[in-house]
Amino acid sequence: MLVRGCGRLSPLLHSLHPLGRAASAAAAVAAKPQETPAPPQYKLTEKDIQRLTFQRNIGVSAHIDSGKTTLTERILYYTGRIRDIHEVRGRDAVGAKMDSMDLEREKGITIQSAATFCDWETTNVDGSKQKYAINIIDTPGHVDFTIEVERALRVLDGAILVLCAVAGVQSQTTTVDRQMRRYGVPRISFVNKMDRPGANPWRIVSQIRSKLRIPAAAVQIPIGVEDGFKGVVDLVHWRAIYNEGQKGVDVVISDEIPADVLSLAQEKRQELIEQLAEVDEEIGDLVLEDLPPSNDQIADAIRRSTIGLKFSPVFLGSAIKNTAVQPLLDGVCAYLPNPSQLEVVAHDTSLPVTAPQVPLSPAADAPLVGLAFKLEEGRFGQLTYMRVYQGSLKKSNLIYNSRTGKKVKVPRLVRMHSNEMEDIDSIGPGEICAIFGVECSSGDTFTDGSTSFSMTSMFVPEPVISLAIRANGIETPNFSRALNRFKKEDPTFRVHMDQESKETIISGMGELHLEIYVERMRREYNVDCVTGKPRVAFRETISKRSDFVYVHKKQTGGAGQYAKVCGYIEPMEMDPETGKDVAFENHIMGGTIPTNYIPAIEKGFFEALEKGTLTGNPISGVRFVLTDGGYHIVDSSELAFRNATIGAFREAFRGANAIVLEPIMKVEVVAPSEFQSNVIGGLNTRRGTIVDSEVRDDEFTAIAEVALNEMFGYSNQLRGATQGKGEFSMEYKNHMPALMNLQMELEDAYKKTLLAKK
Repeated sequence: MLVRGCGRLSPLLHSLHPLGRAASAAAAVAAKPQETPAPPQYKLTEKDIQRLTFQRNIGVSAHIDSGKTTLTERILYYTGRIRDIHEVRGRDAVGAKMDSMDLEREKGITIQSAATFCDWETTNVDGSKQKYAINIIDTPGHVDFTIEVERALRVLDGAILVLCAVAGVQSQTTTVDRQMRRYGVPRISFVNKMDRPGANPWRIVSQIRSKLRIPAAAVQIPIGVEDGFKGVVDLVHWRAIYNEGQKGVDVVISDEIPADVLSLAQEKRQELIEQLAEVDEEIGDLVLEDLPPSNDQIADAIRRSTIGLKFSPVFLGSAIKNTAVQPLLDGVCAYLPNPSQLEVVAHDTSLPVTAPQVPLSPAADAPLVGLAFKLEEGRFGQLTYMRVYQGSLKKSNLIYNSRTGKKVKVPRLVRMHSNEMEDIDSIGPGEICAIFGVECSSGDTFTDGSTSFSMTSMFVPEPVISLAIRANGIETPNFSRALNRFKKEDPTFRVHMDQESKETIISGMGELHLEIYVERMRREYNVDCVTGKPRVAFRETISKRSDFVYVHKKQTGGAGQYAKVCGYIEPMEMDPETGKDVAFENHIMGGTIPTNYIPAIEKGFFEALEKGTLTGNPISGVRFVLTDGGYHIVDSSELAFRNATIGAFREAFRGANAIVLEPIMKVEVVAPSEFQSNVIGGLNTRRGTIVDSEVRDDEFTAIAEVALNEMFGYSNQLRGATQGKGEFSMEYKNHMPALMNLQMELEDAYKKTLLAKK
């Protein structure tokens, strides 16, 4: 009614009249949503659909030594990408294809994720064949190289989660599961090492349901156990599958199920249908009506619920014995999504941050959008791995980096096969490729310049351990060149200069992580390094609110310095959405401090957080609230307010009952059962809290929470306590308050360094 009345006012009155102004503002606000144009929709052509339907992008992830690289080696052999099979710790001195680094072959572990591609012909039930193109990324299992898994899963459409048939769900399996959930990656599970003594796939299936909390059921059962394992029964299509011939090349399919496993097969097929009925509507309706679902209905339900992240089909096999790998490949093609089936969104940087995200379409004719997810220093300069989400990328095209706004020409476009490359002229959407000579950072988005889209980057965990490092002898330019290269390639590897000791400090995810980089510097850059004692990433925080009123005055010749700040600091919990646990809030009313000085106060607060007064470590978990202050028309400046904030924070920090936090690690120890008391005793002496323990036939697993400071030298102690048979892995959990005696030690050590400096 008001708006209608205001509409009758003359233009002049309209602009002067407060109601008129409110009405025009309201009308402008109402009109605003219509101003944001709907993002253009790009329809997939018949050619796009044909190409994408038969394409899969998958990763192979698991705990250490579950057989990821061995499985990838078999996949490459059966798809014809490699001529021969080589083992991870092979005696033929060749090593697995995907472990191309000398260090990987020596240690028998994967350090860097490696990409490859292959073609697989699936055999349908009616005997017809269908060719699929598969891009594969093999990832490391150690928690130290977790960023490699993180960035691989960020760009993949599906994954194979490999589990050991004896050990089952282990600590790194739960980490990988968390990463898959973070990026919404559908997975099929593969229980490997079915030939090992003590292999029990049904315990593993129940662990997937209970520990990973995802409905799962076996889609196969084994024919023969341990040494006698020779094939599987396909519960979906009701047939027996055997591997025969040299290296299991020949797949023999029989409609006759062996009599000794028939009753188990019927029982497990029923279990599969019951699990599907809980997550899929169609199967649920059939079960309620007491109708048996057909094989095709079961297969369709598995595909629907796997892509919908509601279910994980479990395959069985033994990669090292070349058994049941081909049915797993059929499963990848049958149950994992193609690039057009997952919703991918980007943010349009020309719109406000709150604007809805724009869906991307894998159409070849649409404007290009690609994500650089991994950098590597190759023989021919920087190699950038890229996933193309929309549009096509052609050689010698101009592409734009949406973060920096720079445009670059693509000089060379390749497809990777581990450390070998194949030159190509163009690549379509949904593909993974690599480009040379393009300067960028990990997580940058590239477009063709016609759009301003930016994709979310991957999650980067904080480092937990630091070492002082220096070159042995005279420092050469290669020392800084190597550190800069590793820092650029690996976002979890940090390098900084300690201002007090003037030492170079490297930080990373664990002892092995830093050890590998020191060794790579020696091999690749011929720089022999000496490292100091590992340092733990302690932090400081406050445990109660503390008020401050602080005046900073300094009078010299000419204009002096004057600034007054009032407010309080208080403890702050981590925000689950942003992941931040420090915040600056400005509650000033009435302009007692001019607004142009507020950024300087904020800067002073963040500067004060860099170094605590107790032990010189960074401060976290603090909210700084500015409520009042004062200024001088001549003497106040940005520098004065910054210094006043630092002084006020330090004064309030002393009165806020400050404490030291230490990183707590989740440690998983696996050892033979006879050493259980030794292992648990060893963890107790290191102030460990036993969270969970599980005893299996002849070995046991203990999960404990232990302070990282207590974990140095644990590997040697564990070897001694278990006659070299025990192994452990650890990952960062959180920071917790340190014991008072440790806090006093750290404070005394810090005071001594300050006195020595003076």
